[in-house]
Amino acid sequence: MTDPSPGPAPPVRRARTGAARVAVGSVAVLGVIAIGWLVTWLLVRLALVTMSVIAALLLAALAGPLSRLLRRAGAPPALAAGGAVLTLLAIIAGISTLVWLRTSTRLTDLAPALAVGIDRVRTWLVTGPLSLDPDRVAGIRDTLVTQLAQVVPTPVAGAQLAITILSALVLVLFIVFFLIKDGDGMWAWVVERVPATQRERVDGAGRQAWTTLSSYVLGVVAVAAIDAVLIGLGLLLVGVPLWLSLTLLTFFGAFVPYFGAVVSGIAAVLVTLVTDGPRDAVIILVVVLVVQQVEGNLLQPLIMRRAVQVHPVVTIVVITAGTLLFGIAGAVVAVPVTAVAHHVLEYLRTHPAAGHPPAVPGAPDDGTATSGATATAATAAAGAQG
Repeated sequence: MTDPSPGPAPPVRRARTGAARVAVGSVAVLGVIAIGWLVTWLLVRLALVTMSVIAALLLAALAGPLSRLLRRAGAPPALAAGGAVLTLLAIIAGISTLVWLRTSTRLTDLAPALAVGIDRVRTWLVTGPLSLDPDRVAGIRDTLVTQLAQVVPTPVAGAQLAITILSALVLVLFIVFFLIKDGDGMWAWVVERVPATQRERVDGAGRQAWTTLSSYVLGVVAVAAIDAVLIGLGLLLVGVPLWLSLTLLTFFGAFVPYFGAVVSGIAAVLVTLVTDGPRDAVIILVVVLVVQQVEGNLLQPLIMRRAVQVHPVVTIVVITAGTLLFGIAGAVVAVPVTAVAHHVLEYLRTHPAAGHPPAVPGAPDDGTATSGATATAATAAAGAQG
């Protein structure tokens, strides 16, 4: 009787096993990339729905404390959620009405001053230290006027834009109401669809995401309010006619880190230069620089560092990417999305699934490390019970 032919040598078996693992891992990575590309494509194609959902999440995080306050006062969930949504709607409507009334009454009075200010700037560019060519300055002016004319929509395009904005606002308020009212139940429904071994981990990651988002939104609102009050006070004391509109621009500009503060500061200085002259423009420039230094060195570290914890380089990159994909709205949501993703990944990394303790560095990948770690944990638990 002959012995059966010997199987492959252990090194050959290990090589085949390693090749199979590499193949399976490659297929899995390609699948994840394909799914990610498909999801991104859908999000871009459905930009209105995507941005509405993100805006609703941000507003729900902002209105959450008010809803909880109403519930503690004895209001039922539906009434508390409705009160929070109506408060947000009242704030949005009030700000819009105030800006419109102040701006519409000032534009007529500012028209001669704006014309004089623009001529003054053009003269300074030609006769001042820059000594620019008059034809070149005129060409720059004509280019700016042409671009501004292209930005202004036609009546039909303006009506379509207004309908789109109104539809998005209604959708956002609808989502915010149900997020505040039924958010816990909706999240519990999602967690129940996760495998039992992963439920605790997914639930913790989701709650960490919501905590991060709430901290970010409340922190940004606090920083934006302080910036707007300080710069608005400077504009009011100097006597800039459009101080209220510029104050609101500063407030909303703070929701876009770095770029928003720069744009709103430049706008404040330029408007002051055109309406009040160079001396007041220099004063506003100093005010803007001081406020931005206070924000960068005091407010951001104290209020925002714990919520974001993202390197400034990463922040600038994601803001640029968000702007290229979704414009101003993408720039606003880029940082909170990145901060939430960062905290969720950190939570998942530091909280392994049940029954899957972290691998022991340097241990062989044949199951002995896992079983050894499990046995160690069981021994420690038995010792603690004894």
